[in-house]
Amino acid sequence: MLHLITGGSASGKSLYGERMAVETQKAFRYYLATMRPWGEEGRKRVLRHQEQRAGKGFETMEAYHCLEMRALQTKSRTDTVILLECMSNLVANELFEAGGSDEEIARRIQEGIRYLQRCAEIVIVVTNEVFSDGAEYEAETMRYIRLLGQVNQRLASMADQVTEVVYGIAVRIKEGSEER
Repeated sequence: MLHLITGGSASGKSLYGERMAVETQKAFRYYLATMRPWGEEGRKRVLRHQEQRAGKGFETMEAYHCLEMRALQTKSRTDTVILLECMSNLVANELFEAGGSDEEIARRIQEGIRYLQRCAEIVIVVTNEVFSDGAEYEAETMRYIRLLGQVNQRLASMADQVTEVVYGIAVRIKEGSEER
């Protein structure tokens, strides 16, 4: 099962994703952290997320890019949940560190998610909605925004469930093959 969780900045989507992972009551919980803690603000954000998930039974692994290359040795696929936090950081890392065409990057990420699905019964992916402000940015930033949109569309298509978190409220967008 693939569950995509989206929302704006500080919408509560990370906390919601963690709660969903814990509520599965799977014995093995992996938290794939994709944010490189650049600078003081980045380190503070990572610390806040670590404190938020303390005591919830997650084994944290850094996964900055190339998900399919993760040596994830799950003990039992059917008793494992993976929470990937967050796709927007992964896309940035793939784009600015690993490189390649937009199609190569999107395909690499999609293959990585499929790999995670082979490792765990439930994969929860948190992503950002960054397309609503209507502002124009530098060409490189616009490329990133378009690429994240393409990746999010592919993941939503693959997903069994899509939820948007708005002001801490979860709004179901897709469940199974049904879209709302």
